[in-house]
Order: sequence, then structure tokens, then C-alpha cells
Amino acid sequence: MTQQMKRFFVHAGVAAVAVLSCIAWNPIHGAAQAGNTKAFVAPGVFQAAGPNIASVQGIVEQFRVALGGANNLNAPGPLAGGRREINWDGGGSSATALAPTPFTGFLTTRGALFSTDGEGFVQAPLEGLVTTFGNLSYDQIFQPFSQLRLFSPVGSNVTDVAFFIPGGGNVAATTRGFGAIFSDVDQPDGSGPAGKRGNRGSSTLVEYYGAGGNLLFSGFVPASPGDASLSFFGVIFADPLIAHVRITSGDALPSLDDEANRDVVMMDDFIFGEPRSGE
Repeated sequence: MTQQMKRFFVHAGVAAVAVLSCIAWNPIHGAAQAGNTKAFVAPGVFQAAGPNIASVQGIVEQFRVALGGANNLNAPGPLAGGRREINWDGGGSSATALAPTPFTGFLTTRGALFSTDGEGFVQAPLEGLVTTFGNLSYDQIFQPFSQLRLFSPVGSNVTDVAFFIPGGGNVAATTRGFGAIFSDVDQPDGSGPAGKRGNRGSSTLVEYYGAGGNLLFSGFVPASPGDASLSFFGVIFADPLIAHVRITSGDALPSLDDEANRDVVMMDDFIFGEPRSGE
């Protein structure tokens, strides 16, 4: 990332009820992109965090409605509208599945290609996370949003998502919006002390890039205290501008020995607008 790229941080307030972060629909102000005389229009931002599925279900449904149209499942594209979803569950599979990088399992069906600077990826139920990473606590500190499996890079905490027209042909595409569920984000989001950009304790970041590699927008994922919490973060632009998303899930790699002051995070459902080309 170059120094010229500007990062926009997003903050959701914290509700005064139990440990539930407020469910917020927060458009924020952006700036003109370098080399583009047209003013940058910031996306709508959807975010929520809390101790259970109900804590984030409402904002997830709002995000789906805002994307518009139906869930296009595995239908070949290009399609005029709608969305794609990946829940990692394989029709209710309880198997632990390892995949190399790049991971092409959803490239043809959903138009998403996954890569990481680590060894690859895993889709696994809680007991599969224990086996994969050798950490006995992982069946207690995480929970899935949709049953049964969660998703994680192996040997890294960075996941890159590139978009293509579903149906094959490897035609690069862009999308209006992208959002994801996260499990057990402990370290808080929001603004830090005066003079600092963001809260340096925040652990989980989503960055949105355009077709030219320019950083369009980024935001920290909201946190909720306690084990097995769930968080959602997503943005929607007025136009299909997003070609690539980079997710930094937590500030430590999943492993046998997790330090108490580090935040290991797993991922669940990915939801994104229908990939389009030539726009």
C-alpha cells in the first residue's frame, strides 16, 4: 500500500445494553480519488457486533435488501442484479476441508477467487478448527453464523478476494458491495486518542480496492467482548467499483499457542453484489 492511498476509518457507537454494540447504518464522508475529477462518493456502511446470531442478523438482512435482488446462487452470469453468498457449509457438510492458495472452489459458481500469503485455507466446524490448528480452545471461543463451518486462512491472517463473472472464462469483474461475518472479534473499533488515526488496538480490517488497484475505502470490524461473539461489516457503493477486497482477520495467526493479548478471528458468510464487467 502506498503512502498516497488514503484510509477511511468507520466508527459505530456502543449501545448501553449488555455487551451488544449498536446496529448502525453509517454513511461517512470521503474524498476525491487521485487523478479523478469526479468527487468520491463514500459508500453506505453496515456494521454490528454482539454475543449471538440475533445480534447481527438484522443488519445482515438490511445489507441483503440494500444490495437488491435475489440470491443468484450458482446461476451463470453476467446477471443484471442480485447478489452472491458463500457460507462455507457445503450443503450442511461437517467435514474439514483444506484448500491451497489460490482457492478456486467458488470462482466459477460465485465469481470469487481467494488467495493468501499463507499456506492456504480451511473450511471447518469447530472441532475441525481444533484439529487444524491444534488449539483445544477453538471449539469454545468461536461460533458459526450459519451452520456448520467457519473459514480461515492457514499460516496467515490475510485473505484477498478478487471478483469474476460467475460461469467461467475468468473474466475480471467488479461489484457494488461486499460484507462478511466474523467470529470472536475482541479488540475494539473506533477512534483512538486525539491525533491518532483510528484505534490502534483494533484487530480486524476490511479494505476495498478498485480495478486500478486504488484503495476506495477501509474500515475496522466492530468488536464485542467475551468469547464466541459475532460481528458484521459491509459496504455498498452506488456503482460496481470494487474489484478486490483484502481482509485482515485478527492480529495473530490461528495456532497452537495464542497469546492472551492477541486477537485470533475466524470468518463466516461472505455476501456481495452480483459481479459485473465493463462498467
